[in-house]
Amino acid sequence: MTHAEILAAAGLTKTDLAGGTLAVHSPIDGAEIAKVHETQAGDMPAIIARSQAAFRQWRDVPAPRRGELVRLLGEELRAAKAALGALVTLEVGKITSEGLGEVQEMIDICDFAVGLSRQLYGLTIASERPGHRMAETWHPLGPVGIISAFNFPVAVWSWNAALALVCGNPVIWKPSEKTPLTAIATHKIMERALARFGDAPEGLCQLVIGGPAVGDALVSSKDVPVLSATGSTRMGSIVGPKVAARWGRPILELGGNNAMIVAPSADLEMAVRAIAFGAVGTAGQRCTSLRRLIVHRSVRDDLVKRLAKVYAKLPVGDPRKAGTLIGPLIDIGSRDRMLKQLEKAKAEGGKVHGGQAVEGVKGGAYVTPALVEMPGQTATVCEECFAPILYVLTYDTLDEALTLQNEVPQGLSSCIFTLNLREAETFLSASGSDCGIANVNIGPSGAEIGGAFGGEKETGGGRESGSDAWKGYMRRQTSTVNFSAKLPLAQGVEFPV
Repeated sequence: MTHAEILAAAGLTKTDLAGGTLAVHSPIDGAEIAKVHETQAGDMPAIIARSQAAFRQWRDVPAPRRGELVRLLGEELRAAKAALGALVTLEVGKITSEGLGEVQEMIDICDFAVGLSRQLYGLTIASERPGHRMAETWHPLGPVGIISAFNFPVAVWSWNAALALVCGNPVIWKPSEKTPLTAIATHKIMERALARFGDAPEGLCQLVIGGPAVGDALVSSKDVPVLSATGSTRMGSIVGPKVAARWGRPILELGGNNAMIVAPSADLEMAVRAIAFGAVGTAGQRCTSLRRLIVHRSVRDDLVKRLAKVYAKLPVGDPRKAGTLIGPLIDIGSRDRMLKQLEKAKAEGGKVHGGQAVEGVKGGAYVTPALVEMPGQTATVCEECFAPILYVLTYDTLDEALTLQNEVPQGLSSCIFTLNLREAETFLSASGSDCGIANVNIGPSGAEIGGAFGGEKETGGGRESGSDAWKGYMRRQTSTVNFSAKLPLAQGVEFPV
């Protein structure tokens, strides 16, 4: 399909694609595919006010009824999966299966949220006072601002929006300026679900497009009690304090510098497959991408030899073509940062395999993945570079490996390949991995929606998607009912009047 055919299939019209000020380029060939209208910063107070008005209605809708809207969204996404997946590939550069997989992730979180809409459970708590009942309940919190990044342009919105909606909250979405088209197409899908639902309040789901001024309006507004932001640690260091300063609740999904420990007992064939996807999938542009390989000295040479052979034949090119496994980086700037990072690694004693710009591909920022043998965990290794660079480090004891893994400032995802039960359980223990995600015999990437997603330290501490991440979108209320004819005080306090 041509660019124009993909855009049309996703439901984008000439009005959506022309006449605006934000130029959108496909990373596949660098072609300009749209000029999108941007939201004016001066319009944000009215947009937020509409969301607040919607909240006052939506919070009183029974949660299972709210779940019906998300069920309809899931149906609409199923019908649009092929078209939206192709648009993700066009705008982000993901290979076809990853573009489709991202939409499937949206469908999956809708299914999860529909079930959740009947399971927003509280607690009954034993009271120390006779004739008293104590309980804990959860209530809607208010408008949720969602600032998403380019690498998962629609899935991250769905994680937040599906949960926020069943929890009784409206959503305002600001996508990355690099990927507004997938957001516009998704918003149209949401509008179809809203039309079928029938009685949703105006302003329940809004989309705003623009740069820092638009994002700052969400970050700074006291009328947006929850702000979910996905992006760099630098961005989070700005957003987090601003939200906290006005007593809001930030949900931050920031940088990752994810490691795999490969133990002497590891199944190396499995490890190689996991390393390849983890390190080069999405051209290394996942927050969970594998960036550090910590290998036991006894298997290091064998593993590096196997990886070098696999890396040398990985197909790089147009992500729409069958057989391609590595598409382009998002833009030329990303390619240049990768090449600069490799020069820094060389200066620190690194031996680089691969990592060259692919010539002869018009307009796109294509690179071969880099495997870098390092003499130690240098300052460069401790930095996250959003590109397919994998640093190889060596260890002798498990304690040494865990120290290497944990001493970087990020704490998102981690994994170990081992057939040794003690090593596996140590890795998962309190003295093991310090990351929000810890896996055994699978890579760090490709998390399922059933578990809470997020990490510690400079990753931000936020949690989205499954488990009890829904609590981040609600307020907890503890209540006590006295059904006796007496008024005893807690802790035996006496106050005769």
